[in-house]
Amino acid sequence: MPEGPEIRLAADEVANALVPRRTTRVEFAFPELQRFEKQLQGHCVTEVATRGKAILTHFDNDLVIYSHNQLYGRWYIAKKGLYPDTGRQLRLAIHNDRYSALLYSASAIEVWQASELTRHPFLARLGPDLLSEAVDAETVVERLDSKRFRQRQLAGLLLDQGFLAGLGNYLRAEILTHAGLHPSLKPAQCDTEQLRKLAREIIDLTQRAYRTRGIINPPQLVARLKQKGLTTREQYRFNSYGRAGEPCHFCGTAIEFSNAGGRKMYFCPGCQPAPSPRK
Repeated sequence: MPEGPEIRLAADEVANALVPRRTTRVEFAFPELQRFEKQLQGHCVTEVATRGKAILTHFDNDLVIYSHNQLYGRWYIAKKGLYPDTGRQLRLAIHNDRYSALLYSASAIEVWQASELTRHPFLARLGPDLLSEAVDAETVVERLDSKRFRQRQLAGLLLDQGFLAGLGNYLRAEILTHAGLHPSLKPAQCDTEQLRKLAREIIDLTQRAYRTRGIINPPQLVARLKQKGLTTREQYRFNSYGRAGEPCHFCGTAIEFSNAGGRKMYFCPGCQPAPSPRK
């Protein structure tokens, strides 16, 4: 499933095609939404925002299209009158005099009044969004140390959209590796400096993934890896995620993985030592 940075990048592309242009036609594949087609036709798209892994397309008549790509959804941007050659099913099309924003394969599409979005059952459960809100490290530390979250293992907590919106499997693995924290640790077991470092890595790596279109390793490390002959993106993109059995770029220890919540959790036992058993 795409994570917050990929969704934000997709929203940017949709915004570049639609904002602030007036729509010439809007088409929904789902019959229950087709009553909104005439209500949206001829209105301007004013903003394409994100909340976690959801995209919110705002119109100047206070209507908002909520969409969630889930696992298979994908946006395409095409010039007017052109459609991509794909076997996917078109779910939503927003046309103007120059471009079409086309959402394929997504099943979670709804239309809401902007003033009612705070009541949306998914959006209402989300924690702060690191790419859409001004979230500082102190705010993240407060959430880590709160009664609600401090007794949760980090492996599960970082995937909880109620903790922070937009984090996913690759960000979880890389954040914990860069912070030097084992996935089984709980915030309650971490000291103040560990929590602060974790908070900084959460913010920095999420924003870096957005800026670099998913390259998590720091630029200096990427440059060194390229000099060593690791020239394809997948070779230098991550340190731990998807690299089980390969050496950690920081300490040389072989990356390991375990199953956490039904999903593979990659980590470096050298950089992320397991906590000592309690006596």
